[in-house]
Amino acid sequence: MTQQKGTATQQAVALRAALDDANYRYYVLDDPSIPDAEYDRLMRELEALEAAHPDLTTPDSPTRRVGARPASGFAEVRHAIPMLSLTNAFSDADAPAGVDPDHEVRDFVRRVEQGLGTTDPEFSVEPKLDGLAISLIYRDGVFVQGATRGDGTTGEDVTANLRTVKAIPLRLRSGKNEHDSLRLRGGKNEHDSLRLRSAQTGKDSLKLRDEDWPRELEVRGEVFMPKAGFEAYNARMLREGGKPLANPRNGAAGSLRQLDPHVTASRPLAFYAYGVYLPPDPDAVIADRHSAAMAMLRGWGFPTCPQNAIARGADGCLAYFRKIGTLRDKLPYGIDGVVYKVDRYDQQLELGFVARAPRWAIAHKFPAEEQATVVEAIDIQIGRTGAATPVARLKPVQVAGVTVTNATLHNADQVARLDVRVGDSVIVRRAGDVIPEVVRVIPERRPPHTRPWKMPAHCPVCGSAIEREEGEAAARCTGGLVCAAQRREAIRHFASRRAMDIDGLGERYIEDLIEFGYVHSIADLYKLTLEDFLAMKRRADERDGSTPETVKSGKIATKWAENLVAAIDASKDSSLERFLFALGIPDVGEATAKTLARHFGSLDALMQASANELTEVPDVGQIMAAHITVFFAEKRNRDAIAALHKAGVHWPESAPQRQAEGPLAGQTVVLTGGLSSLSRDEAKDKLEALGAKVSGSVSKKTSFVVAGEAAGSKLDKAQALGIEIWDEQRLLAFLGSHAD
Repeated sequence: MTQQKGTATQQAVALRAALDDANYRYYVLDDPSIPDAEYDRLMRELEALEAAHPDLTTPDSPTRRVGARPASGFAEVRHAIPMLSLTNAFSDADAPAGVDPDHEVRDFVRRVEQGLGTTDPEFSVEPKLDGLAISLIYRDGVFVQGATRGDGTTGEDVTANLRTVKAIPLRLRSGKNEHDSLRLRGGKNEHDSLRLRSAQTGKDSLKLRDEDWPRELEVRGEVFMPKAGFEAYNARMLREGGKPLANPRNGAAGSLRQLDPHVTASRPLAFYAYGVYLPPDPDAVIADRHSAAMAMLRGWGFPTCPQNAIARGADGCLAYFRKIGTLRDKLPYGIDGVVYKVDRYDQQLELGFVARAPRWAIAHKFPAEEQATVVEAIDIQIGRTGAATPVARLKPVQVAGVTVTNATLHNADQVARLDVRVGDSVIVRRAGDVIPEVVRVIPERRPPHTRPWKMPAHCPVCGSAIEREEGEAAARCTGGLVCAAQRREAIRHFASRRAMDIDGLGERYIEDLIEFGYVHSIADLYKLTLEDFLAMKRRADERDGSTPETVKSGKIATKWAENLVAAIDASKDSSLERFLFALGIPDVGEATAKTLARHFGSLDALMQASANELTEVPDVGQIMAAHITVFFAEKRNRDAIAALHKAGVHWPESAPQRQAEGPLAGQTVVLTGGLSSLSRDEAKDKLEALGAKVSGSVSKKTSFVVAGEAAGSKLDKAQALGIEIWDEQRLLAFLGSHAD
């Protein structure tokens, strides 16, 4: 028996190795080693062997790709290193004479050159894939977790679904003997160093183990649906009477968000890697250059885009953009532009970040695709601030691979400028390949007896008057929270994670609470009881003609309602900046809410501030100041705030903090490495509250650097420049001595 078990173990190891090698050669090297029939035979042998000996099944076995049991939902995953977005650049084909149509790209390269003090830097250039960005975590060479990008900070755990994507390795390969696959093609750009290195100094920062890869690895890339796979899948669906997919991009995103991994496994998904990190330090690198790191990933089993290349300076980037543009329709996958990244990691770190995007990378988007269609109606959409936006309802048309049925007309002035009428034939464009909009009317196709469109006098939702203030582009419904549309959007915004963070209160529950009269204002949320939620659910089930879960199970299912009541109660303990953002004051986003909270210190002081006093706040102009004063002058808004106070919503108030005040006023601080006592965001907030400016990169202007565990190249650069270094204990002592 022992001998049989030993033989079975050896067979399983051999079969897994053969299947993994076949996947690697097919998806990474594009050089299939065995026919599909042979691959299927090996897979069936391994499945039978693991069925006979269940204890031989491993988490990284190729058999795990067939899908696990359906999930009830997706857990949230907080990214150890945020998945930032890229700034977009466009080429203006209609630029007038004397204007460079590619000035946005040239301006980007010029900023890079000025930041680095060099000319013609090298860029890693790659197609911008039209799929879904994902993060893959490997520990000891084994895939352990995969997540979507989400909002950049928090994504969805789709590990089970990603296991079904054959192009994603479940276990890393050793790159030692894969010299051909680890070399970059192209003479001077061949980088042979495969050690983990410090981007700033070039010194070894981590030592590779025998397996050739680090213990903890995060790989980022794009899951997409190849064009051929999309067409074959839709053809099969039509033959079988199933529902075809709308387009490859939606097909990829929808496939990864299936609760049943078996559905994902049935979809023709592919994957290309485009980035690599070493959590928890965002500054640690595995090579001197991005292009060399991508070559290492190929050796470890990750497919990368065959069209990746190196370009020098603006001219090289633009030449690559035009080359890929000519190949766009012939490529086996969909793209919507190209991406330029400064290739050297030390230069990336020197350039740093601005807001939520890196200064060292940009996405150069292709010109938007346009199609002609017919306007079947023009409706009004009411937003949370009452803005009445005209929306064109269109005869369905495919634009850039997406079926478009609606397009924004922005405001009444835009409708009048274009002279869009119901029945008109129009040109529709997906601006930046994202937002459908009406570009122009085709006057020669206009049918007789059409009439110019006018903004309706009354809101289509609540019947209140629609008015437009002098100097404003938007007309607004005057109904306020009396208007169900404004109420729904206002409550949804109020409950969102970055506002009051009422976990679980989604759009469906909000709509039902409004429809059945449980909520008429945001303050009503804090009056809701467990019985209210259960009654609402029963009425919703009756309305929808479905059997309530309580009847199916024979018992009262209350956990979801208990969780909602608890989440609403927990949200009462908030902060002034969150509360201000949650109120939905026009033009007041998260950053402005934080600035206002610190400048005034208390809500009463802010509510009593004049427009002139508001314009003294950094980044608050006259228009925003007017919006703020009008908002707080409105009696209904004051009443809502008073009701929230009465319901128990509270926050700590503090003394006003003007820009020039605080013990760290005028000082620039850089955080690097991990802190055990508080997160980077918490440390940043505390330092900013004391007057500091927290920067993402070290320079001669840096006052001091706070270095936590596994501090990276920022620490090396600070030491080289002779900048003062604080450890976590010194930071905590300083913060403690200046605590309120």
